[in-house]
Amino acid sequence: VSGCFSGMGEATARTLIDLGAEVHGLDFKPSALPLASFNSIDLRDPATIEAGVAAIGGKVDALFNCAGLPGGGAFPPLDTFKVNFAGTRHMTDTVLPLMGEGGAIVSIASTGGLGWSRRIPVHMELMQTTGFDGAMAWAEAHMDQVAEGYAFSKEAVIVWTQYMCAQLIKRGIRINCSLPSPTQTPMMDTFQATSGKDVIDAAAEPLGRYSTAQEQANGILLLNSALAGIVTGVVLPVDGGFMGSLATGQIDISKMMSRAK
Repeated sequence: VSGCFSGMGEATARTLIDLGAEVHGLDFKPSALPLASFNSIDLRDPATIEAGVAAIGGKVDALFNCAGLPGGGAFPPLDTFKVNFAGTRHMTDTVLPLMGEGGAIVSIASTGGLGWSRRIPVHMELMQTTGFDGAMAWAEAHMDQVAEGYAFSKEAVIVWTQYMCAQLIKRGIRINCSLPSPTQTPMMDTFQATSGKDVIDAAAEPLGRYSTAQEQANGILLLNSALAGIVTGVVLPVDGGFMGSLATGQIDISKMMSRAK
């Protein structure tokens, strides 16, 4: 579990431990959970990712990519892109050789990445890159697309999930991602400060409240469990009905759109 220090990653790791799993944690900050192992990594630094995964060793049954940075200019755009996409992809590439048939990967995307379908050709260019350095060279050459980093990086996670599913399922490995609604985690203060509380609140409808880290953890635990069978390449909303209501015109997103403009 990457990002096991707090928020959705911490809830995921804690629940896995409660279920009797052997849980290995990876994060920039140390975890207080009774993990089988903890290794400090920085998703902006591929060498730390490789060292952290090497220290785990053995077979890996499931990977939970929960680490991430918020957007809205809270961090330098390239740092956000590194953590949310380049580092996450590199983490997955590094873990994959340790996985066998029945393996499962899940990443946390965002409703902030819903623009992915409007620029598939751009993202498919990014998908053709290899390794951490390849992704970063592409991003540095396309800062007009990367922009503040968050939305584009989450779009990239969604496209990458769908892109990888066909080749990985041939090896018996599944890959999915989730789309959380606004969630009460330590990141929320930053989200509200940079995006505006009115925008965040609008994305919390129709549930009428922010979700909890545990509710989000439950969604990705399901995706990585044997109960999900051959479910792969799925972008699963864990959002209290936001996506369904948006698709059927039951949500007024004018506040969100006007702020985005």
